[in-house]
Amino acid sequence: MLKAIDIMSAVAKIRGSATVADAVKIMRENNVHALIVDRRHDQDAYGIITETDIVYKVTAYGKDTKRVRVCDIMTKPCVVINPDLGVEYVARLFANTGIHQAPVIQGDLLGIVTIHDILVKGDFVEQPKEIVLEQRIKAAIEQARKISAEKGASSSEAAVAWDEVEELQAEASHQRAEQPSSGKTAFELYCEENPDALEARVYDN
Repeated sequence: MLKAIDIMSAVAKIRGSATVADAVKIMRENNVHALIVDRRHDQDAYGIITETDIVYKVTAYGKDTKRVRVCDIMTKPCVVINPDLGVEYVARLFANTGIHQAPVIQGDLLGIVTIHDILVKGDFVEQPKEIVLEQRIKAAIEQARKISAEKGASSSEAAVAWDEVEELQAEASHQRAEQPSSGKTAFELYCEENPDALEARVYDN
């Protein structure tokens, strides 16, 4: 499964004391939607300023971008991502916090992951977590049964193997519990069983 470090993009930085006009210029030059606000010292936190911050907090009120400072509208500290975090968990973090991007940090600033990165670079279409987990659970059960047969059902090796099965099943259960209800109509559910039925809803003008 892909990790944050596998899909992250190059990151552009800015100082908190810079103006919003400076931020807009850097965003345009680098074709990015957010800038990471650099730390003032090693114990300081990173911040972030997004295009939404600028539009909602500056443009919407007709403020002069040369007079508003980045530190006035940035979010600090910002949500950060560990480079080894799985892409599906990055997506869930975004969903739970309502953010669209976050810096990848492990000591130093490594990059940034955006919703666009997840959509374009992620492998969730080819390898959906649900299917991968099912395959891993099946393989783990087979392995646990094999070890139990060879070492004995009460052996420490068998206990470890079945613990792995239970951990995977718990992860799968959590995955299902976090998914929103489909809210599909009866017709949509019917179309899943009979794809050709969708054509019945296409009318000629």
